Amino acid sequence: MMKPAFQPQTPGLGSPAQRWAALWVSACLLCACAVTGDVSGSHPATVARQLDTLLPADAVLLGEQHDAPDHQRIAQAVVKELARRGTLAALVIEMAEAGSTTSGLQRDASEAEVQSALKWQAVGWPWPRYAPVILQAVRDGVPVVGGNLPRSKMRGVMAENDFDYLLPGPALKAQQQLIRQGHCDMLPESQITPMTRIQIARDVSMAQALSSAVVVGKTVVLLSGHGHVNRLLGIPQHLPPELKVKAVRMGEFAQADATSTPASFDLIWAAAPAPKKDYCAEFRSQQKPKP
Repeated sequence: MMKPAFQPQTPGLGSPAQRWAALWVSACLLCACAVTGDVSGSHPATVARQLDTLLPADAVLLGEQHDAPDHQRIAQAVVKELARRGTLAALVIEMAEAGSTTSGLQRDASEAEVQSALKWQAVGWPWPRYAPVILQAVRDGVPVVGGNLPRSKMRGVMAENDFDYLLPGPALKAQQQLIRQGHCDMLPESQITPMTRIQIARDVSMAQALSSAVVVGKTVVLLSGHGHVNRLLGIPQHLPPELKVKAVRMGEFAQADATSTPASFDLIWAAAPAPKKDYCAEFRSQQKPKP
């Protein structure tokens, strides 16, 4: 059976299920681990203060809602501040596939050159939404690294049952439930396991890209959807245990899904929410056969 790239370990505990359960119990006892202090989004003073609570760290994982502009503004401000301090190692992004990087570009590279280097797929990721944070890193001389699972590998992953064993049982079931909810309970049950494998494979891919970008004494910033940075379910589960990583959810804790606990994130970074939208109504309309 395929071995996971990294095996997270918790000293003193037995099976993965026991380790996961212990973390869950700790969540109930340590509610203060998710900080929700007085913040004002992307203001420089707020960014500096929030980073001071997170650092030092080998990596800061920023979990966003993709259609919330304030989340991307915060990410840009974080990149800018860490670059100003001279401590930004790299920006790893979900929005580009693993293997792509801007490391060979000059600081004054054109937007077209940056998109080409990242093999940007505008259909899934609107360039204007992410250009500011990506170009901030490029202009500061910091590499932007793609982390997502390449589309060409997705079909193979769907049939690979080795991914069913990379998470403890309760975490795997939580991921499966998120897949159901994310598809508005319209996905055939036969597709839940294959789609969950893709989600886990994407987390593994981003974890590997992040690990490869680590520089001693500096901090890697990873930007992805907030579900990927959940400590109990996502990328942190696939990182080497010696890495010091901080997981941040941008938004409000009240917006967290049912599988989130205070142990899921190290910091809740208050930010303006996305415009209200009925995602399931839109999803259902897309599933209706066209006349």
